[in-house]
Amino acid sequence: MSKFVDKRTACSIFGHKIVTVRNVTSHFKEYKCTVCNVELTNDLQDRKTFLTPQLKEINETLFNHHNRKHLHSI
Repeated sequence: MSKFVDKRTACSIFGHKIVTVRNVTSHFKEYKCTVCNVELTNDLQDRKTFLTPQLKEINETLFNHHNRKHLHSI
């Protein structure tokens, strides 16, 4: 990539290269762009949105609750 084009500009032109980083539950996931490292999650309408500190905390709580619930059902 040219040193005159930064990573965010490349993503704004060509689009993000999103990979799943973590499955919070079967419905909620955390994603990351492999180019610019922007973090995303999905919302209640299953659209991708930026992962804010508040959403990160909510996802962590959901993850812990989901794992605890499934460990007790085993």
